[in-house]
Amino acid sequence: LKNVEPGSTTVLADISGCGVINHIWITVDNKTTDGDCFVLRDLIMRMYWDGEENPSVEVPLGDFFCCGFGQECIVNSAIITVVPSRGLNSYFAMPFHKHARITIENQHKNPIPAFFYQIDYCLYDSLPEDTSYFHAQWRRQRITEKGQDYIILDHVKGRGQYVGTYMALTALERYWYGEGEVKFYLDGDEEY
Repeated sequence: LKNVEPGSTTVLADISGCGVINHIWITVDNKTTDGDCFVLRDLIMRMYWDGEENPSVEVPLGDFFCCGFGQECIVNSAIITVVPSRGLNSYFAMPFHKHARITIENQHKNPIPAFFYQIDYCLYDSLPEDTSYFHAQWRRQRITEKGQDYIILDHVKGRGQYVGTYMALTALERYWYGEGEVKFYLDGDEEY
């Protein structure tokens, strides 16, 4: 894509049929010509499965690929890989029964001069009826409150598998080592 205009939404994938997206590759400059460096935070990726009105995925591009604060970093895992010069790769399996649509919205103040991408998928006659959909959630809290738990994931209903969390944070005080514990409450538990 060339010159992705501010405020525009571009469809990256519009796939009819039954299938699984198995790889997404994207590369884009992390700043625009005036040096504004929040491109990775200002491009919003959304994914819709089987005709959904509300997306199952709605997240800034950089954060989806574990690059918080609009800054690129090297990531090497089985599911997300980011190589030097912003080669953003996702290997999450993303199944759909009838239709898949992926969009990117430019909320940046400037046009994005170049945006490259590839979405690899396989089509099938059918998938098992109980196949789970892929979901990703993004949230931000500017300043956490001392003694208050920071909620990573909430209001999820139904069956599924929790795959993980990527968290980007910065400390406002020196010598804070990021200590804390992750608590899981499942199926109505009041105690973790």
